[in-house]
Amino acid sequence: MTGPGAQPGTWPGAEPGTGPPTPPQAPPGRRTSPRIVAVHTATFRQARQLVPALIPVAAVVGFDDGLTTVVVLAVAITALSLAAAALSWWRFSYADGPTAVVVTRGLLARSVRTVPNDRIRGVEVETPLLHRLFGLVRVRVDAAAGSVGVNEEEVVVDGVPRAEGDRLRESLLARRGSAPGHASAPADGVAEELPEEEFARFDNRWLLYAPLVGSYLVVPLAAVGTLFRFLDELPDGLVPRLDGPDLSDVQVVVVAVVLAAVLLALAAVVGAAVVNWRFRLVRRGGSLVAVRGLLTRRHTELEVDRIRGGTLSEGLGMRWVGAARVNALVTGLGQANRRGQLLPLGPRSEAEALLRRLADDPGVLRSHPPAALRRRLVRAVSAGLLLTSAGGIATATLGWWWVLAAGVALTVLSVPMGIGRYRSLGHAAGPRTFSVRSGWLVREQAVLQRRAVVGWQVRQSVSQRRQGVATVVACVGAGSGGYAAVDLAAGDVAGFTGAASSGTWAGTLAP
Repeated sequence: MTGPGAQPGTWPGAEPGTGPPTPPQAPPGRRTSPRIVAVHTATFRQARQLVPALIPVAAVVGFDDGLTTVVVLAVAITALSLAAAALSWWRFSYADGPTAVVVTRGLLARSVRTVPNDRIRGVEVETPLLHRLFGLVRVRVDAAAGSVGVNEEEVVVDGVPRAEGDRLRESLLARRGSAPGHASAPADGVAEELPEEEFARFDNRWLLYAPLVGSYLVVPLAAVGTLFRFLDELPDGLVPRLDGPDLSDVQVVVVAVVLAAVLLALAAVVGAAVVNWRFRLVRRGGSLVAVRGLLTRRHTELEVDRIRGGTLSEGLGMRWVGAARVNALVTGLGQANRRGQLLPLGPRSEAEALLRRLADDPGVLRSHPPAALRRRLVRAVSAGLLLTSAGGIATATLGWWWVLAAGVALTVLSVPMGIGRYRSLGHAAGPRTFSVRSGWLVREQAVLQRRAVVGWQVRQSVSQRRQGVATVVACVGAGSGGYAAVDLAAGDVAGFTGAASSGTWAGTLAP
């Protein structure tokens, strides 16, 4: 293609003798370490979905019930795991270019993910136990668009050496900060070194709170359930037969219950220690950096400019001992409950101090009207009243007085629960932030900056309209997406939404 007066072999706008402009080349792809094949083989990461297919195959072949079945299945699953891990490693590559990070994967269906550097919101480096033994790490990248699937991260690079993981993390964060128009980008394009400031450090004495936290109790219970299910799937010849305790003896039952409670509490403490070992939260430049973990060491960085506030959570048991947890509300953060955790467990005073560094204190929470108390009480005692009514009929016709007694007891016990749910309600609007609180089993107070609000939703049922209350939801682009002031007085809705929306916020975390 030549224009009038152009020399052959030249392009319009080009110097004579030069060829066509070279299109920008994609950065060369990098391979992860081949040692990750051994890690994925041992953990059956790629072959887990193939395991259910082996069960009907084993049934058709007709293996004998015994050790041979277990050995053959173990060998077959290991071979499939090795083949799947090797193929996955061979077809995986990543590249961190000057403008974007690109991940390519897939054997038959190829998948290419591209995340611009200016959309990166944080980088997490994980070191599970097997990775640590092989000198490898896993790098997760959070992007503003969130994850592609519900449980799928935007970018995951699994199986690079520790030095390469640190290089990749520093490179992505540096390029993110120097992107044009980025909030934290310096005017001259040169990153400024800021001193490291500690925000929180985990005290091992706080592990004593773990038995009062439901999430730490669920893990050992799930482990016991998985063990029993595994033993149930084993052939009868491989399961030892043990005589259980005599449950007809009251003393044996009491001892068993006490022993189970003690073991469960110890397991919760051990689980909390494994997850939060040597937890430390610091501010480094424009990021909050959280490091934690004993077996799996995690290094999570969150962009300060994307933090819109935080939540303070207190379970029922935690409130008895004055403990709490703090999560940051960050825009575009996937798996926010885990990655946004800034204080996994600690005294309420420590949690409140940390929350004030995320967002200004909006002031004392205002209580909700008496109509909210009536609604909480009606909802709490309705089940007990229904059971009491059924118990009255059962007592008169069948003589089942215990049904009536159970209904009365449930009704009486529901009254303090309804009062507690009402006392958990509250809202406040300060000069630059606002707050809402609700919940009883798990009471959560959210403190948000005004700039976090993208809209308001007001809901009123027929019962709420009759009693003059409404539920106001602040729609935000962080956390769960919406935080509600439940059963707010209808006359206060306009004042609260206006006070929580007016003005602008241009501050950063408190020093």
